[in-house]
Amino acid sequence: MKLSELKKSSPEELLELAQSLGAENISRAKKQTLIFIILKAKAANNEEVIGDGTLDILQDGYGFLRSSDDSYTSGADDI
Repeated sequence: MKLSELKKSSPEELLELAQSLGAENISRAKKQTLIFIILKAKAANNEEVIGDGTLDILQDGYGFLRSSDDSYTSGADDI
């Protein structure tokens, strides 16, 4: 599954997918939360998740995948 495809999906599509993966009590969840729930379920099933962007490695050793959609700035969509 490509992360970029999830980001392009509507909240309704994400809700349907999350529910099909067994998520409950998510009818009022925000889009970002739904994406996280879906990614977590996919990872738990050992399914491949593909993200694209530029890896920004900070001085403390942590790295974040920045997206051109956000002009490579930090944001809620960072992974």
